[in-house]
Amino acid sequence: MGWHWAKSLPLASRLFVSHLVVMIVGLFSLVIISKVSSPRFFVLHLETLESRGVRLIHIRRELVQGFETAWRRGTVWSVLVGSTAAGGLSYWVSKRIMLRLTEMEQITQKFAAGQLEARLPLSDIPELHRLGTSFNQMAASLEGVEARRRELIGDMTHELRTPLTVVRGYLEELADGEMEPSPEIYRRLAKETRRLERLVNDLQELSKAEAGYLPINIQPVNLFPLLESLVEKFSDQLLEDGPVMRWECPSPLPLVLADIDRTEQVLVNLLGNAVRYTTEGKITIRVWTEANRLWIAVIDTGIGIAPEDLHHVFERFWRTDQSRDRHSGGTGIGLTITRRLVELQGGQIYVESKLGIGSTFRFFLPLA
Repeated sequence: MGWHWAKSLPLASRLFVSHLVVMIVGLFSLVIISKVSSPRFFVLHLETLESRGVRLIHIRRELVQGFETAWRRGTVWSVLVGSTAAGGLSYWVSKRIMLRLTEMEQITQKFAAGQLEARLPLSDIPELHRLGTSFNQMAASLEGVEARRRELIGDMTHELRTPLTVVRGYLEELADGEMEPSPEIYRRLAKETRRLERLVNDLQELSKAEAGYLPINIQPVNLFPLLESLVEKFSDQLLEDGPVMRWECPSPLPLVLADIDRTEQVLVNLLGNAVRYTTEGKITIRVWTEANRLWIAVIDTGIGIAPEDLHHVFERFWRTDQSRDRHSGGTGIGLTITRRLVELQGGQIYVESKLGIGSTFRFFLPLA
């Protein structure tokens, strides 16, 4: 029980207790050795005097001097023994503390050298334990950032390679005379270059959003006109035999704290995905208030998302249907940007979906 209690002491208390123990050891050594040795030295001195035939009653001065000599000898021995014991104990305590600090220094040097998998060993000293835990959390976060950076570079390379290969193939065939130039060929080249342009723009937008450099102008706004115009715009894009656009929105809407342009970008991304993956049924925009939040949901009856894929929805370059991804026109980072834009406005976005039934993307913005 005493050892477990000592392990729970903070570093400052441990240092205080260690110095206190050193002092007590020194004092006890001084007292005990003086008590044991001083009388013996004093008696030996008296016996020496009596063997000389000296009467003690006349030798008070010598008695005092002898006692002082004995006391000094005892004090010297006690100081030597006490200092040795105290020094050894202090060295052991400091060595035990510095061992953990030395390990931390070595691990941080490895981490600085690029070994991001290095982790600090946890200590039984509370302060060093918290320091090690915080460092390991930071290390795990940086390791994740580095992994995502490598993954992003690989994804970018993969995404850019396809349109560049298509463009190069057409240009080489045109240059070699193996293909006759035609408006259709030029339209295909223009389509691929637009796709490259869209991908680069989306990557730039994503990098700004994740770095916190994306300008956000938060102010009280009424989203009703925006929702009305978007419903009209996307309704015109739907085919006669395609899905029906509906919206359920109370009027008037309360003001929300948001950036109207970024909110429009969020809704365009969500509605665009709903139109892209919904061939029949309906697409519904539902708006309601709850507590201090305005909720907006985009509900479709499209192809849906498998349960095992739901946690990938907001990842970069992930698509629900890999076989249709490049023909659908998406870059695979629209939802990643959407989530970040919602978060920058103080909201959160969620997704619910069932394969073959449809998906619901809902997000909230704080009321003004």
